[in-house]
Amino acid sequence: MTKDVVISVKDVEKSFKIYSDKGHTLKERLLFFKQRNSYTRHEVLKGVTLEIEKGEVVGLVGHNGCGKSTLLKLMTKIIYPDKGKIEINGKISSLLELGAGFHPDMTGRENIYTNASIFGLTKKEIDARLDNIIEFSELEEFIDSPVRTYSSGMYMRLAFSVAINVDADILLIDEILAVGDARFQAKCFNKMLELKKSGITIVIVSHDLGSIERLCNRAIWIEEGKIRDEGIPHDIVAEYLDDIMSKDENKKIKVQSKEKIEEKITEKKENKKDKNRTGNKDVEIIDIKLLNEKDEVSDTYNSEDKLKIQVKYKRNNDELKDSVFGFGIFRNDGLNCYGTNTFIDNFGKIKIQDEGTVEVIIDQIQLLEGKYYLDIAFHDEYGKPYDYIRKIKKFSIYSILKDAGIFRIKHKFSHL
Repeated sequence: MTKDVVISVKDVEKSFKIYSDKGHTLKERLLFFKQRNSYTRHEVLKGVTLEIEKGEVVGLVGHNGCGKSTLLKLMTKIIYPDKGKIEINGKISSLLELGAGFHPDMTGRENIYTNASIFGLTKKEIDARLDNIIEFSELEEFIDSPVRTYSSGMYMRLAFSVAINVDADILLIDEILAVGDARFQAKCFNKMLELKKSGITIVIVSHDLGSIERLCNRAIWIEEGKIRDEGIPHDIVAEYLDDIMSKDENKKIKVQSKEKIEEKITEKKENKKDKNRTGNKDVEIIDIKLLNEKDEVSDTYNSEDKLKIQVKYKRNNDELKDSVFGFGIFRNDGLNCYGTNTFIDNFGKIKIQDEGTVEVIIDQIQLLEGKYYLDIAFHDEYGKPYDYIRKIKKFSIYSILKDAGIFRIKHKFSHL
């Protein structure tokens, strides 16, 4: 394993025995003795190979049961692979199960010492971190109460607070951030952004695909125990969602007439020609223009320039009366710079005509120098797309200033 690679997974396989569990009384145990000893083997991971470099933030996506959590447990050496090899270079801190390592009859304070010692900290080191752990958890009032009296959200606060204060090189997180109130979730997310900036390697399993896109440098899509694809989070998440929608459509067409099935299959084949486009085309995007302040088509702008996004559409479903319209701007490395829609902006739904035009006017782009691309979508209020096109337009921003970051914040300097 090279210096930069901190997690190396090579041809890893893992399966579990599922026993035929019959017999709860002595009579049943005697009658079904053979059945209780019989089992089937469920293959969870099937030859998984991947490498994670130091400082990377990697998101694992996939449906329930695909092997994401099992892979994370193998990395922590809670369980071991049947075949293959896993090498870890660095100190690991993990947050895999709610309250794992906590004793219900011990107080929160006592559990901090127990849990932190599992991660390899000495009593002296825990003493030095204790106040920070308690302060982040916001459990000062309850820290000397038994954790069996804690709610699930309080468990999560304490577990997360310990995990981020052990000075680990690698942090493994499994869906734990879905627990707790929205404010504390945001606090945890911001803390992980800090850890990311400090160079800590993070591997996270989550069904919150928005967080995967915002937090991660790379996403890995696991399906049926194998890596199906990996790459820029925005692209992988989009492919994963397309696959989910495609499977839902397959379920629907099974109950439709033969003619309808053939029509749907033809439509799906046509849509697959463009992997960056998805939706049922009830509303169809027919033209997109990027216009400057002179209403001229352009793909190059200054940070201070005005940008107009002009989108023409047509309605293919006469029963559809309205739609949400949205757009997203991404840097060429997949970083989500900005995105919104008419629903979020309280503009409401757009009254759909047979043919129409939607415009987005940005008075000053304020993006820093670089290359960007645009996503455009018409969808319902729950996010189901009528027509969603990714990377539909590419454009460049130039500037004589060389400030750092993503976009320019309006400011003034003063020397008093």
